[in-house]
Amino acid sequence: MSDAWLDEIEWTADGLVPVIAQETGTGRVLMFAWMNRAALAETDAGGYAVYWSRSRQQLWRKGESSGHRQRVISIILDCDADVILLEIEQQGGIACHTGRKSCFFRRFEDGAWRTVEPVLKDPAEIYASK
Repeated sequence: MSDAWLDEIEWTADGLVPVIAQETGTGRVLMFAWMNRAALAETDAGGYAVYWSRSRQQLWRKGESSGHRQRVISIILDCDADVILLEIEQQGGIACHTGRKSCFFRRFEDGAWRTVEPVLKDPAEIYASK
């Protein structure tokens, strides 16, 4: 299979593209991350989300340590070809390394950031054996 479809993406100067992971069925945004060509190609080939970790400078196979994998339902490219939307099924119900369903758990209210989503599982427990 040709990888010409990857050439249609407007990659950043660093060779990355921003990615939004959205829960299938609910439409809820669970997380934001980055992908490079290898991550996107592996995501397509394997059916599970693979991102690029900018802090570690390596591929990050979502759920590799936590078990909270993201099965990809569809890969959607925006009109400017510079943002990807992954429609995913979040396995284990936790997308955030803090043990919450979503990485977007703080809401700005009355001049301050308020935590509005509970921890579903203690991160120490999630990553204990990793």
